[in-house]
Amino acid sequence: MMLALLGASGSCKKDDGKAEAPRGFDLANLDTSVSPKDDFYDFACGGWMKSHPLSSEYSRFGTFDELAELNRSQVRDLVTGLDRNAAEKGSNTQKIADLYALGMDSVRLNNEQAKALEKDLTKIASASRDDLIGLMATMPGVSAFFETGVETDLMDSNAKAMYWQQGGLGLGDRDYYLDEGERPEAVRAAYRTYLETLGRLAGRDDESARRMADNTIKLETELARSQRTRTELRDIEANYNPMAVADLKKKYPNVDLSGYFKQKGLEAAVDTIIIGQPDYYAAVSKALAETPEDVLRDYFTAGYLSSAASYLSDDFTEAEFQLEKVISGVEEQQPRWKRAVSVPNGILGEALGELYVEKYFPATSKEKMLTLVENLRTALGQHIDNLTWMSDSTKARAHEKLNAFTVKIGYPDKWRDYSDLDIDPELSYWENVQNAILFNDRYNLNDYGKPVDRSRWHMSPQTVNAYYDPTTNEICFPAGILQAPYFNPEADDAENYGAIGVVIGHEMTHGFDDQGRQFDKNGNFANWWTDADAEAFNKLADGLVAQFDSIVVAGDTHANGRLTLGENIADQGGLRVAYTAYHNALGDSEGETVDGYTPDQRFFISYANVWAGNIREEEALQRTKTDPHSLGRWRVNASLRNLEPFFEAFDIKEGDAMYRPAEERVVIW
Repeated sequence: MMLALLGASGSCKKDDGKAEAPRGFDLANLDTSVSPKDDFYDFACGGWMKSHPLSSEYSRFGTFDELAELNRSQVRDLVTGLDRNAAEKGSNTQKIADLYALGMDSVRLNNEQAKALEKDLTKIASASRDDLIGLMATMPGVSAFFETGVETDLMDSNAKAMYWQQGGLGLGDRDYYLDEGERPEAVRAAYRTYLETLGRLAGRDDESARRMADNTIKLETELARSQRTRTELRDIEANYNPMAVADLKKKYPNVDLSGYFKQKGLEAAVDTIIIGQPDYYAAVSKALAETPEDVLRDYFTAGYLSSAASYLSDDFTEAEFQLEKVISGVEEQQPRWKRAVSVPNGILGEALGELYVEKYFPATSKEKMLTLVENLRTALGQHIDNLTWMSDSTKARAHEKLNAFTVKIGYPDKWRDYSDLDIDPELSYWENVQNAILFNDRYNLNDYGKPVDRSRWHMSPQTVNAYYDPTTNEICFPAGILQAPYFNPEADDAENYGAIGVVIGHEMTHGFDDQGRQFDKNGNFANWWTDADAEAFNKLADGLVAQFDSIVVAGDTHANGRLTLGENIADQGGLRVAYTAYHNALGDSEGETVDGYTPDQRFFISYANVWAGNIREEEALQRTKTDPHSLGRWRVNASLRNLEPFFEAFDIKEGDAMYRPAEERVVIW
């Protein structure tokens, strides 16, 4: 349920010769050959887009990615600066350094080829139908049928519950298997080639590799027919179905959940599990009972090979990359160091985060952010008071929720303990990753039946992102995003409120979007709305859905306004609330005009620059299918066309392309 923000300007020189931090407002980012009245995104971001053409390594590259690249380089410097030889065995330093070294050792990886897989592949090849649930429970890397995990109980935000969710598709999304047309057919063909290649690299002959690919795709296609779409998965109530494990066993004896959790080593008995998609549960039971054993073994093998491919020889990673080329349009594989550093950065995220904030996150940034957050909270409260479509009783509840927000900035107060994770350089890269998978699985399962730890973070401090968690009613801004051009202590308020201010407002508004509004101040899935107010909200939301549905992404593909509704509400709310907070901060001052642009103009330009970027058509189509966030162009143009202050700032009137008549605008928060 965590709702994240995702999915920089060129530096200048100060008089002292040091690089100046990039700014949210930079004349070089503009394309003044385009009128802001015709296409604001191209006007505000066109200069940046021209100076940052897509390299072959990227399918999409924007200011977010630019900051992420800076962070990645910072993390690499931290990792390569560790003294691996002097590190004490079992220390975080040893684990980080050895894991990175394993990923960088191309000679060893290419010599070992598929050797690290042999024992597991032998187990899969000899498995009977009755063994399969056990393999899913105990073999790291097996990706089949479904996923389980311990998460906050949506109906009791103080308790942890066990969840069961649809899964087991190698391509990730059901629509890749079921859609017709040239693009999905090309993706399916590339996936078939990918699986055949993995099979051959793992030691199968051509016929056996083709059979594995055929069996896998046929079974996954059948499973896809029973899975819910990404839009359907946004229906919280429909995907919350607590069921007794004993009743499930009687109705679906082929899915032995009791045995599954026992083999996972879960000490407490799981009596009840929250089933996300009951129809898919029935489909899994049917597949386990009726699919021939050799087909099931091929399916398990394919999923396992795909999980391991990133951590094996160059032949495996090249096969993986060839599939990604078709899906996203990227032309060149990332350099080895980027792939290698991402592994400890993910597995040991907080251990690296502790080093990161010590070097890169000053205490003054946290203090300034706390001030900004409180200013945004005040502004959102003003917006709630001024709503014409909401009753006073619901407004009072909304204020209670807003005032109860927990704010997390920079890094956690308590760092995660990685002492039980063993990274052994004598083992293969993949075997160490498997140990990390088991470590994280145990970490998650250990929460079962325990109270929720509200101090935990769901992102590492070095992450360039932010999130709202409705089950804890918290907003979180890691240190990684609190850098220029989004947050720049040297910039004026117009730039900071237009950039990081909107990011803050975005996460706050998630607490009141179509999903977040269904949770109360304590994080429980509970209705605190009057029927009339809920109806008014849904009517406005439907209008926003229609606006985005009308957007043509490419060819005959339209944006999906229902899938992206929550993010679109948060974008618009973030803009409006940050604008109000900015003007509250200005007080009686009119602000300063800089380089011919008024404070309001620079506010909106700074917002647009948050989403500046270039993207390949393949990636745009993929994100339209799978990403709950709209594409950057529409996060700017479509959202701004609902805001009267934007029209006033750039003198946009009827007849201008960016203009939207007042009666067609949608304003929610």
